[in-house]
Amino acid sequence: MYYSALVLGLLTIALGLYYLRIATQPPTKIPVSVNYHFTRQCNYDTATTSHVESLDNAKRGMALLKQAGMRKINFAGGEPFMNPEFLGKLARYCKEVLNLESVSIVTNGSKVTDKWLSEYGKHIDIMAVSCDSFDEATNVKIGRGTGQHLEKFKQLSQLCKKNGVMFKVNTVVCKYNFEEDMNAAIQEIAPKRWKCFQVLIVPEENGSEKTLRDARELTITDEQFQLFCDKHNQHEWFVPEGNKVMASSYLLLDEYLRFLNKGVKEPTRSILEVGVAEALKDVYWDEEGFQERGGEYEWSRPGGPAHGTHPELEF
Repeated sequence: MYYSALVLGLLTIALGLYYLRIATQPPTKIPVSVNYHFTRQCNYDTATTSHVESLDNAKRGMALLKQAGMRKINFAGGEPFMNPEFLGKLARYCKEVLNLESVSIVTNGSKVTDKWLSEYGKHIDIMAVSCDSFDEATNVKIGRGTGQHLEKFKQLSQLCKKNGVMFKVNTVVCKYNFEEDMNAAIQEIAPKRWKCFQVLIVPEENGSEKTLRDARELTITDEQFQLFCDKHNQHEWFVPEGNKVMASSYLLLDEYLRFLNKGVKEPTRSILEVGVAEALKDVYWDEEGFQERGGEYEWSRPGGPAHGTHPELEF
């Protein structure tokens, strides 16, 4: 009787300590949506070279992220269409093998072809195309092409509609375009969404003469960004993101499959080396900001196999 009571008491204490340890552990981060910048190379900046992982390594990374809870992958750069076959095969793997809810691409649009979309378009949910101005001279001043950007941009919007890919416009609002009235032009394009970002300085990426690009001269005040927003917020597809929301609400992987910390500290080790959970322990990710900016939404193409769980949220 005595020994039974002793064993029961010890078991109760052990269970209590176990649940106390579980309760006091920080919650596990789930990388619901990840942005993979697999190359830094861009055809608008021919001086830039970049490491690119092998396709097998990239697939391993995507599989690890899926196991950790990723539901959406966004491929970006640089310019991802500098490696069109790599991009297409990785997108197909993410859809057909991993069955991700959403695969999206951010591109300047200049190298996307009808042939590529005919082959791989069925694996793409969203094509986000950068357009910072509807005045070509302003695009050139900002560094967006050499004078033919708008023509290609408009062609691509039609190609996406033809191939069932949702067309999204990304605009970086800076000192050269914050006063521009884009209402008529964006109305003509009628994108699925129009994401407008206040130009953001990330010290290790665009914040000095030593980084790949120095964007300090492009910065604007919060008031100037709000002026742009007030001019365009009547459109149902308009989604603004100021610096306060943007700063750390994105999970970014670089070309080495390391999570970036956006000026807070150094990148993590590669997820291929330490795994996703371990890498995420060293990432500052503003999950509240992620939800505040509508990080989850109905992100699958119409008729696709899966949809995001929060269709009321915008992107």
